[in-house]
Amino acid sequence: MVVTDTQPVLVVADRYGAPLADFYYLAEGAMLYVHWHGNLTAEEVVRAVSEGSKLLGAYSYSRVLNDKRDTSGDWSDALPWLEYEWLPQAVTRGVRAIAYLLSPDLESQIVSQEFMDAISRQLHTALFLQEEPARQWLLLQQ
Repeated sequence: MVVTDTQPVLVVADRYGAPLADFYYLAEGAMLYVHWHGNLTAEEVVRAVSEGSKLLGAYSYSRVLNDKRDTSGDWSDALPWLEYEWLPQAVTRGVRAIAYLLSPDLESQIVSQEFMDAISRQLHTALFLQEEPARQWLLLQQ
């Protein structure tokens, strides 16, 4: 993880108190790194993204490194909300690119691909299996 010596600026827990998503602001590259955990549901994804979206007002970033390598689950019911509610707000507030680190879980990979296909018309997007290439790609995005 690129943020081993950095504290998260926001930690969102699931309904049982277990880690769901850790948000890190990386000033170098104006980047938000989101590290997801556990078996994701649509409800939890919407809640965590809603909480994380509040960081757009507090930090200036145009790139998102979305790390779902430690997750599983079908969160596809969140796709309409992400595309029609979150995406327009994120673009308006300056988000320009998302690099996506895929989960090893096939079900989650399928949903992730659907998500990236839906948002690729408005943002620069790319899927990755490893962090370093994802981070380097993001740094090249304007």
